[in-house]
Amino acid sequence: MGTRIHLSTAYHPQTDGQSERTIQTLEDTLRMCVIEYGGAWDTHLPLVEFAYNNSYHSSIGVPPFELLYGRKCRTPSCWLEPGEKQCTGPEIVQITTDRVNITKDGLKAARDRQKNYADQKRRPMEFKAGDMVMLKVSPWKGIIRFGKCGKLSPRFISPFKVLDQVNQQAYRLE
Repeated sequence: MGTRIHLSTAYHPQTDGQSERTIQTLEDTLRMCVIEYGGAWDTHLPLVEFAYNNSYHSSIGVPPFELLYGRKCRTPSCWLEPGEKQCTGPEIVQITTDRVNITKDGLKAARDRQKNYADQKRRPMEFKAGDMVMLKVSPWKGIIRFGKCGKLSPRFISPFKVLDQVNQQAYRLE
């Protein structure tokens, strides 16, 4: 089928940064649940999964569950494992709702923190026709483009004149 596996770690991402940021957000949320409710992280995984799948994502405009299945997910009535002491009636619904709300708040805080980290390196830049700009190039493994290979290859190449703006982030260079 032409598919290949690309394993990824936080320090050497072989896939994309978006996956790494999502993993960091989920880790922060799990950490918050362990601190808030105690116990091991794996007991809180269903709660975090539910909160993540039912929280609004600005990039897609809806919660992931709703995008995938075309309907809203119903709230689970109980997070307890089989054999544990079971609560009945409205108490368990209230406890579960409170935990989901607290977890969603933690998830939002973790997302805001990740956005803050990303925004620190971003600067809004506008160029006009006639401005001179440096073109950022990323080195490709095994390909020598600008006379040097690896660490010593240039990150930016000679100034180019901006001809016009294609869209908000793309420009046509001379």
